[in-house]
Amino acid sequence: MIFSDRIKALASEAEEALAGQFKRIDEISFINTNKVMDAFTNNRVSDSMFAGTSGYGYDDKGREALDRIYAEVFGAEAAFVRHNIVNGTQALTIALFGLLRPGDILLSVTGKPYDTLEQVIGISGNKGDGSLADFGVDYRQVDMTPGGDIDFDGIGKALEKRVKVVFIQRSKGYMARRTLSVPEIGEIVNFVKSRSDAYVMVDNCYGEFCETEEPTAAGADLIVGSLIKNPGGGMAECGGYIAGSARAVELASYRLTSVGTGLEVGATLGQNKNMFKGFFYAPHTVAQSLKTALLASYIFEKLGYTVEPSYKEERHDIIQMVKLGSERAMCAFCRGLQSGSPVDSFVTPEPWDMPGYSDRVIMAAGAFVQGASIELSADGPIREPYAIYFQGGLTYESGKLGIMSAAQSLVFEIQNPK
Repeated sequence: MIFSDRIKALASEAEEALAGQFKRIDEISFINTNKVMDAFTNNRVSDSMFAGTSGYGYDDKGREALDRIYAEVFGAEAAFVRHNIVNGTQALTIALFGLLRPGDILLSVTGKPYDTLEQVIGISGNKGDGSLADFGVDYRQVDMTPGGDIDFDGIGKALEKRVKVVFIQRSKGYMARRTLSVPEIGEIVNFVKSRSDAYVMVDNCYGEFCETEEPTAAGADLIVGSLIKNPGGGMAECGGYIAGSARAVELASYRLTSVGTGLEVGATLGQNKNMFKGFFYAPHTVAQSLKTALLASYIFEKLGYTVEPSYKEERHDIIQMVKLGSERAMCAFCRGLQSGSPVDSFVTPEPWDMPGYSDRVIMAAGAFVQGASIELSADGPIREPYAIYFQGGLTYESGKLGIMSAAQSLVFEIQNPK
């Protein structure tokens, strides 16, 4: 790839300015890698655990060890990790249907959940499709304050009703709000637990290994995520995880399989090795993604765009939002990023009606695993404020190339309007 002198100078300037933050990211990666190594040692990981099972999958030692490893590293009582969870939305659906019963209330305290959960909850979609609403579960929502803080007064009032599950979305999703830190999530957990016996569930997608603790260590009953995001480390081909208190994980396991069988069954079909290896790589891979996001924040802010978070702020997930202001600019960004990807670099991204979304979505994803957000990717709905949400980068070097390519494409589009 050939870059203009302006883009090359801006990237060099960014790396010099961000050296201290890069160092801190490496320190976090080391702490988390140490935790993963200890968990592998404590659970006596051996080559024999990488073999797959078939049929019912009884006595799959690798599956059972990996469950214990996730629980140990995430500070949880129990966990399960399965390759046949197709995405983060399904993992969240398993957890929600595991905890909620007819007549219960689901309370989201970080505003509207991510777009793909709307039909699961029953906020949108067709009546009778099998949403939580169809099963008699009511939904309530407390928005964050205009200043981006948690509305504890609003949560306190909402808890006066029969709330069964308090839902926290750690990351911003497609909203212009900041991502929550683990200590902030811990404050919500303590507030809720002092006033009710509701389960606290966290959509942990994009946040794993960005800090030295996960929300389960701060008291959350369940955290949920996807393996083609942070914890898969770029190695897992598919899958998801759920971790938390023993009872909450047990209830979720009954929705994964069936009541009575829970986690006793589930053939791994040769996927264990990639999931073990991905979790081993994950702290380092997340560090590469965080550095790439910081670089993007610096470059695009210097180019005059509004970014969230700013490169000057502490970050708690791998997502970088860039407000581009128009569909044309979004397409230019995605074209540049796609051309700077290792896979399908020749493809031109276009907005389309993506399943589960109410608006057209454009996505650039030159990934080895389809839809893997831990790899270099960017996406966003074609609606105001026309923002792109960038994430991933298996290596910082490849992430840097992708960001420089996206920036150059955007600058060219502005200088050469149609």
